[in-house]
Amino acid sequence: MAHINPTVGEYLREWRQRRRLSQLDLACEAEISARHLSFIETGRSRPSRDMLLRLLEQLDVPLRQRNVLLLAAGYAPHFAEHALTDSAMHDARAAISSILKAHEPFPALAIDRHWTLVLANGAVTPLLAGVAAHLLEPPVNVLRLSLHPEGLAPRILNLNEWRTHLLQRLRLQYDQTADPVLLVLLDELLSYRLPPLNAAQPQAQSPIAVPLRLQTAEGALSLLSATMVFGTPLDVTLSELAMETFLPADAAAVAILNRLMSRPA
Repeated sequence: MAHINPTVGEYLREWRQRRRLSQLDLACEAEISARHLSFIETGRSRPSRDMLLRLLEQLDVPLRQRNVLLLAAGYAPHFAEHALTDSAMHDARAAISSILKAHEPFPALAIDRHWTLVLANGAVTPLLAGVAAHLLEPPVNVLRLSLHPEGLAPRILNLNEWRTHLLQRLRLQYDQTADPVLLVLLDELLSYRLPPLNAAQPQAQSPIAVPLRLQTAEGALSLLSATMVFGTPLDVTLSELAMETFLPADAAAVAILNRLMSRPA
């Protein structure tokens, strides 16, 4: 059977339903009539380029998918897409590198939309001691590196708690982007065998966020994570980049991170 591509109206309806909005809700936010929106979704009316971009903005559709919908409507893509190594991305790459470097001795890294490692600062390397070599071969997936039985998982002291946190983030990301690659990754992570719990290990609680508690050569390290993204990006690649930064959860973590950074390579 021949594959029939969805129409722009079908795409719009899918994203509206994914955002749990009624036609009236979206129409009010986009300042058009619900009747007009209904005609667009059913194919009775073809949206102008500006109208389509307005609707996609209200639906918070990822830039990559906005280009797909524009093409479905017969328009050229609106958002450029450059590799991070392209000359056009030089300033952005330099900014990312500067932020990561400035974060030392605290770990920080940049990832793409599939959690593939793009850049990392020098504080990340000491934390990877003992990780299987095949997990460090490019492209390195950060979630796989964290939860694989041959990755960091055996040294994560609150593995069940941290694993739940990461899987929730991945599920939320899929809900927001509808990227099928994320579902494949989720299935893989769920298939990993969990090591037995160490009941003797105390589980420190943070009053503000789920910590990453990692056993290192310098002792048990407790870190809080934060995510940074570029505001109002106009390039697809830049819109999909995130910087994951880790902050010491206590004074002991500061001392451990400084000692790890000072250890010979």
